[in-house]
Amino acid sequence: MIPKDTATATPIIQAEPIEISVLAALELKRLNLACLIDVRQRFELEIEGEIDGAYSLPLFKFKHLLGHELTQEEQEILDEDSPGMEDIQNFLTMINDLHNSKDCIVVCVCNSGKRSINAARLLRLLGYHRAFSLIGGYRAMREAMVTELPRPKAGASTR
Repeated sequence: MIPKDTATATPIIQAEPIEISVLAALELKRLNLACLIDVRQRFELEIEGEIDGAYSLPLFKFKHLLGHELTQEEQEILDEDSPGMEDIQNFLTMINDLHNSKDCIVVCVCNSGKRSINAARLLRLLGYHRAFSLIGGYRAMREAMVTELPRPKAGASTR
């Protein structure tokens, strides 16, 4: 039996590290050992930008597809009807493909790294033990990618 937080009745995941650094995640992705799941909402992708090669699966839709009850705020943000059987099958096919066929380490990404922890925990509850949350989220990833860009040499033209 999985222990539950008595205040929220949600399962508690113990001890194992669930977060991964931006540099480690980017290196694993570069080596084709990791797949990124972007758990931000559609409007966030439009405002902040999408991640090349990431699978988009908003956390609230993810929770809803798994049959978890959403808070009032989550439901308002999701603002969708209950998922149909096809939605659930597509979701499970995608996750199984990442986990089994591609044998990927799954890295969940949100804006700041908070919602992605919940997504990684949900995946681990489903048996995907190589699911992680990106520390600092998309913002940290974007910042790391900017600092990795090659800089012009001294005296070189920047045109």
